[in-house]
Amino acid sequence: MMLVQEAPTWWGTRRKRRAMAASFGMRYVAASARNAILVADGIELTGIRGRRTWRPFVRRRLDFIATQLPGGTVGGVVHLGSTRVAVVVCHLGLHPRGRIHELAQILSLCNSFGTPYLLTGDLNEEPDGPIWKRLAEEGLTDLGADAGPTFNSSTPYKRIDGALLSTGPTRTSSRNALPPLTARLRHVPATREDLAAASDHLPMLVELSLSASD
Repeated sequence: MMLVQEAPTWWGTRRKRRAMAASFGMRYVAASARNAILVADGIELTGIRGRRTWRPFVRRRLDFIATQLPGGTVGGVVHLGSTRVAVVVCHLGLHPRGRIHELAQILSLCNSFGTPYLLTGDLNEEPDGPIWKRLAEEGLTDLGADAGPTFNSSTPYKRIDGALLSTGPTRTSSRNALPPLTARLRHVPATREDLAAASDHLPMLVELSLSASD
């Protein structure tokens, strides 16, 4: 499964995204704004939900004033054995205070699935910022705490992308609420030149697995 920010848009949006997915041997299944989810054969994404997120239309930095494209977040549920987990992708804006309001909308969508969830995306903020603090307060585990910088892909110097896992997963086949999920984030096995050609951010590879007891 691939969770994409800044997917192709404007004219021929769906055609472009389907072509992008096909180039990876995957299917384009869901999107909101410029966030998209692609899946490989054999993976079914159910209960898909997307939401446009409010963000300030204008942002200011020093003497520079610019507009922002609309925000959005999208997710769905996959099954790992008897465990249901939602996967959600987002892309926060460049307005510092606006990101707080966006995050509240995103967490509302995440919690609406009623399952443990993996939240990924470009948070446009380093880990000492208020967004990361709010996610920690929500009980999410930062999977990339030791992963190193993610931006930019040519000469990475800061981490502004996140992959965070909620706690307390439940099982569909049992009342036992012990967490059966484990997760880790690792680097994508590709050359720096290829990664820089693909995006201005480094990708994150998240591996979710069930505990041996499941």
